[in-house]
Order: sequence, then structure tokens, then C-alpha cells
Amino acid sequence: MMAVKKIDNAALSLQEEDNFLEAVSNMSHLRHPNIVSLVGYCVEHGQRLLVYEYIANGSVHDILHFADDGSKTLSWNARVRVALGTARALEYLHEVCLPSVVHRNLKSANILLDEELNPHLSDCGLAALTPNTERQVSTQMVGSFGYSAPEFALSGIYTVKSDVYSFGVVMLELLTGRKPLDSSRVRSEQSLVRWATPQLHDIDALAKMVDPILNGMYPAKSLSRFADIIALCVQPEPEFRPPMSEVVQALVRLVQRASVVKRRSSDESGFAYRTPDHEAIDSSF
Repeated sequence: MMAVKKIDNAALSLQEEDNFLEAVSNMSHLRHPNIVSLVGYCVEHGQRLLVYEYIANGSVHDILHFADDGSKTLSWNARVRVALGTARALEYLHEVCLPSVVHRNLKSANILLDEELNPHLSDCGLAALTPNTERQVSTQMVGSFGYSAPEFALSGIYTVKSDVYSFGVVMLELLTGRKPLDSSRVRSEQSLVRWATPQLHDIDALAKMVDPILNGMYPAKSLSRFADIIALCVQPEPEFRPPMSEVVQALVRLVQRASVVKRRSSDESGFAYRTPDHEAIDSSF
């Protein structure tokens, strides 16, 4: 089974056909375990289609925000693995690819999960189809408000450090279970970054921020370290945000500190289920 993405012709109105084919060629060379692979394309009958490998479990966005029954959600350990896998994908794009590839549209809806809940970053390389200096909001950016770095509003230009900021927002989603922008909340809590950032180093406030659907099934030490990484990524000044290689190292260290404990098969699968209060929760992550 394959997934097909239709490219808006309007977004390509100023692009030469050979530029499109060059972009497709570049995307086809992106090879990483945490990046959705482009397997083909079509430019016939006035349409431009990209064909990707199919990722079975849907997006992180859908699991976090549309699993209303609460019967199944990502466990804390699975959320950490999602962050680490996505960070590795960005590290590859930013620091391995030559020239560097800026994702430009990083959000939880573009992080897909396979049957083992491994993350796969989609839409990599699509920024090449929309000029980086274009100030007008493109169709590619629709739905990305809340993830965009502050400097984008000023210059309209995305850089690797802008991707780092967006990654920090995704980590906040994983931590809180909240959307980046949510008009249904009180005004002071509508922007996830503005609401959460001042509380990231307050251990008591942090505990209240955690996605309630986890039902306390998370280790406090891991939570605090996770929050420290977020704080670095969402700094307003891009020059102070870390490169993704440092983010990967920090997440790897977080995982390595975890103790190996026996878990119920449901947790090993990456899904968390509500458990009786007397059941032991691993707190050594």
C-alpha cells in the first residue's frame, strides 16, 4: 500500500518543470529510518503527485488530540521515543545532507507512526517547491501556526534553527497533550509556548502540565530532563537554540538513564492504559 500526496499547482506556478523534477530527485535521495521514503511521482494530465511509503498508525497529532475515548494513548516512554526518532530525522536533514535540508513545516501531523510506533517524518524536502523568501503564507504553511519560530513572522525566512523551534513545540505537545494553539482555552493558555515556557523549570508546575491521560504513568526525572530540552529548543533567539545533534545527544542520555524494568505487555507496545493506583510506576527514567 502506498500514500499519494497531490502538490498544489498554484504553489508551483513560478517553478520550471525541471526544477520540480530536481526537487523530486533530491527528495528521493533522502534515506533515513525516521523519514518517510518517496518511492515515485507523476506529472501527467496537469497533476503533480508524489508517492510515499504507507505508514500504518497515522500521525502523532491524531493520536494525541483525537483519541477521545482515552482507552489508548502514547505512553511516556513512547513519547520519548517519538521525540528521539524525530530529532534523529532532523539531525540527518540538517547535518548530514549536503546542502542542509530545512523542513520548514515540522508539526505533529507530519510525524507518522508505524505499527511499532516508530516515528517517520513526512514532507521532507517539500520546502524546495516553495521559495524560502516568499513572505506570503503558502498552502504548505496552513495549519502550521503555533509551530512557527518568532523570526519567521519578522523575515518570512525559515532556517535550521526555525526547525529546532518547531521541534520544541512538538515536544511540548508530547509532554502536555495540548495543541500549539487552542482557542477553546482561556486566553492565557491559548498559545502553548507562551503558557508552558515559564513553567518548564518549576517542578510543581511541570507536574500539573503533563498530559492528564497519562494518569501519572511517567517518571519525574525523565519529565524534568525532557522539559529542559524543550526550553532550549523554544528560545526566542535562534542563535541560542542548540543544533539537532545536541538535542539527539540529550535525548539519548535521557533514555540511557532509564532502568530496565519489567513492564506489562501493553506498555511495551508503546501504548499506555489506565492502571490501578497500587501498581508500581517506573520513576528512574
